[in-house]
Amino acid sequence: MDPLAFLAGAAAAAGACAVLPLYLRARRAERLAERLAAELEVERHAADHDPLTGLANRRAFYKCGTQLVADRARHPLVAVVLDVDGFKQINDMFGHSAGDEVLVTTARRLSDYAGSGLVARLGGDEFAGLLAGRHDNPQEQADRLAEALAAPMRLAGQVVTVSVSVGLVPVEPDAHLADAVHRADAAMYRSKGARRRPILATHPHLAAHQHVVHTTLRFGKPRLPVEKDVFPHPTTAN
Repeated sequence: MDPLAFLAGAAAAAGACAVLPLYLRARRAERLAERLAAELEVERHAADHDPLTGLANRRAFYKCGTQLVADRARHPLVAVVLDVDGFKQINDMFGHSAGDEVLVTTARRLSDYAGSGLVARLGGDEFAGLLAGRHDNPQEQADRLAEALAAPMRLAGQVVTVSVSVGLVPVEPDAHLADAVHRADAAMYRSKGARRRPILATHPHLAAHQHVVHTTLRFGKPRLPVEKDVFPHPTTAN
C-alpha cells in the first residue's frame, strides 16, 4: 500500500471521528431549541386563551380589541356581551361536565357567527365580542345571533335549548372599548328582566340602535320560533 495513501486515509478517518461528535452535539442543541420554542409558544397561547373553550381570554380581548377599535378600516363594529341564563341550573341538573359542554358549544357558535371578528370568554358563563357591523339594522343582526346561539343541543340524552341574554351596541372608531363593553353589558342585564318568553325586543329607553335579545331555556322540548315584539315600557332587572 502506498504510504501516502494510507496516511491520507487515516487522516480522513480521524477527521471524521472528530467531526461526528460536533455534529451530534449541534443536532441535540437544535432539537433543544425547537422544543423550547414550542414550549414558549404553548405558554404564550395559554396566557391569552381560555383553556376550556379556546377563545381569547379577558386579557387578550381588551388587548386586541383596543387595536381593533382604533383601526378605522375594520369599522363598522358592534360590541356584544352575553351570558348563559340558568347556568347553575344546568350544572345542578346535569353536572359540571355538561355545563362545560354548554360553554364550549356556546363559544363555538359565537365564534362561527363572528367570522373574522374577535370573541372571548370573559369568565364563567360570560362572553364578549367585537363583530363586524352589517348593512342591515342592528335588530336583524341581533336576531341572527339569537337564532345561532339558541339552536337546540343534546345534553345528557336530552334536547336542551339554552337561554342566552345578549346585549349588542354599535362602537364608534374613537370609542373606548371598556365603555362599549360596559354599555353592552348593561343592555344584556336589561334583557334578563325584560321578558320571560322568547322575544327580540327593541327598547325605546336605550340609546339609538341598542338592542337586546333573550331566549328561554327549555329541557327536552323543541325550540319555538323567536318572536319579535316591541315593549314601550319594559320591566328592568333588579
